[in-house]
Amino acid sequence: MAHYSTEHAAFGPVSNPISRFFATIGNALVLMSTANARVRQVERLQSLSNEQLAERGMRREDIARHVFRDLYWG
Repeated sequence: MAHYSTEHAAFGPVSNPISRFFATIGNALVLMSTANARVRQVERLQSLSNEQLAERGMRREDIARHVFRDLYWG
């Protein structure tokens, strides 16, 4: 089973207010892209039949737990 991390440290702490503003926007964009990828993964898994999910060792009710396991079900 492959594991991956979605933590991004793209923009660290900055002291300049203008830089801080743009760093906040950058962090928001990173979070939005991560969330969008997760939504697409849920939609893709939801489109599979129960048999296809079973081949992957999953049940339909496990999809959210699988996709968001690193955020909510640590």
